[in-house]
Amino acid sequence: MTFLGTCAVVTGGAQGIGLAVVDAFLAKGARVAIWDHNARVAQRAVDEEPARAGVVVVECDITDWDAVLAAARRTREAFGHIDSVVNSAGIAGPNAPVEDYDNDAWRQIVDINLTGTYHVNKAVIAGMKERNYGRIVNIASIAGKEGNPNACAYSASKAGVIGFTKSLGKELADYDISVNCVTPAAARTPIFDQMSQEHIDYMLSKIPRGRFLETAEAAAMIVWLAGPENSFATGAVFDLSGGRATY
Repeated sequence: MTFLGTCAVVTGGAQGIGLAVVDAFLAKGARVAIWDHNARVAQRAVDEEPARAGVVVVECDITDWDAVLAAARRTREAFGHIDSVVNSAGIAGPNAPVEDYDNDAWRQIVDINLTGTYHVNKAVIAGMKERNYGRIVNIASIAGKEGNPNACAYSASKAGVIGFTKSLGKELADYDISVNCVTPAAARTPIFDQMSQEHIDYMLSKIPRGRFLETAEAAAMIVWLAGPENSFATGAVFDLSGGRATY
């Protein structure tokens, strides 16, 4: 129970990898706040599992800077401080070649996946520096390393998350604050609803293990990175691609 007395924020914690991370934090004794644009779905997930009692749900659109600041204030009011942040909120968007890609979809994906990551990280830095402690884990993607065809906006936004994480990790290296990201292969979560079957099949074909990532497998690595045992690694990219990544 290495997280007793700590507070963890999970964006996009209503479902998928985010919800698995919530459960992993709770199992280690952390108090948890979910920031999600769909508070109804998040609250339903909390209510349906007794072990999630006490989780605070905060409605938050991470593309809105004022909403993120308000979510941070609400969390500090509930728990006093924020120790760990896992930014799991994100969308995949449509599959199409660049020449046919919808411009509005591009802007929305970059706004959520990249600018949203920037907002969430920015909102918690001052408190972590004041207490000289913090752990941030941003969810990128193997697509951010390799670039999936017909997923230009998603690939570009996740590459941006990797670069942003490396930059912030170096900025905060003088403090006991770590900022890392993970690059998962696809996991069978509701984000698949946004993808074509052809694209899903393509992603599976690229994974040497021959299967999709399990959300609990992702959560195990993420929560370690977001905890006190990770006292050295920062500005790094941790692979969760089942052998796909070549660097």
